[in-house]
Amino acid sequence: MPRDSARQIFRYTERLIRPQTFFPIVEKEVREQYLKTIQSLEEPDKPVKTKDIANALNISPASVTESLQKLADEKYIEYQPYHGASLTDKGRALANKVSRKHRLLERFLADVLGIEPKKVHKEACAMEHTLSDDAEVALCRMLNHPDTCPDDGKAIPPCDLDVENCLECKKMALEERKKWDDHSHLRPLTQLRPGESGRIHFIRGGRARLERLNNLGLTKNTRIEVLRAAPLHGPIEISVRGCKLCIGREIANNIFVES
Repeated sequence: MPRDSARQIFRYTERLIRPQTFFPIVEKEVREQYLKTIQSLEEPDKPVKTKDIANALNISPASVTESLQKLADEKYIEYQPYHGASLTDKGRALANKVSRKHRLLERFLADVLGIEPKKVHKEACAMEHTLSDDAEVALCRMLNHPDTCPDDGKAIPPCDLDVENCLECKKMALEERKKWDDHSHLRPLTQLRPGESGRIHFIRGGRARLERLNNLGLTKNTRIEVLRAAPLHGPIEISVRGCKLCIGREIANNIFVES
C-alpha cells in the first residue's frame, strides 16, 4: 500500500476513535442523586456551589461540573460556571418525587420490617431510584399516608396525584379495589394480541388520565382493536371509532376490556 494512502487511513481511523467532546448522558440514578443533593444544600436565592456538591457526593469537582452541564442541558437546573447551580421547576419536581419515595421507603423499612431507624437511610437510598410511581402510591396507602420519615422526622413531600387530600386518595383506592373485585374477568389491553378486540369496561387512574383518554375517544363501552404491538415493551397501535391511535404500554396496561 502506498505510504500516502496508509497515512490517510490512519488519520481517518484516528478521528473515529478519538474521544468526543460531549457530556455523557446522566443516568437516572445519578441525575436523581444530584437533584436531591442540590435541594438539600440550597438556600433561598443562593445557587449551590460546585465544591459543596462535590463534597456532599464525595466525587471530584471536575466530574460534578460535567454532570451539572448535562443537567442544565436537560433543563433540570440553571447552572453558571464559578457561580453555582439552582433547581428549575422541572428539577424541583423530580427532587421532591425522589425525596418522597425515599422517606416512604424509610417508613416501610422501620414500621413494617422493623429495621432500626438509624439504619433505614442507607437502605432507602439504594431502593428509591427503582421504586415505580405506582408502587410509591400503593406504599403510601398501605402505610396510611404518613407525614414524616422515621430517622430525622423530615416531612414527606405530598404526592402528585390529581386528588385534593389523602382522604380522597383513600376513597379512590377503595373504589378501584371494588371495581377490580367486580371485574376480575377483565383483561388489560396489553394482553390482547394484534387482531383481537374488546369493549372498554374500566380505566384505572385519576381524573387527569380519564380526561386525557376521553379526549382520545377511549371511553367506557367503546370497542377497541389492537392493530400492532411494538417489541421490547414499546407502544401499541389501536383502532378506535375508525381512527388509528398509538398509545404507550403503561397507559394500555391500565385500560381493561371485556372480549
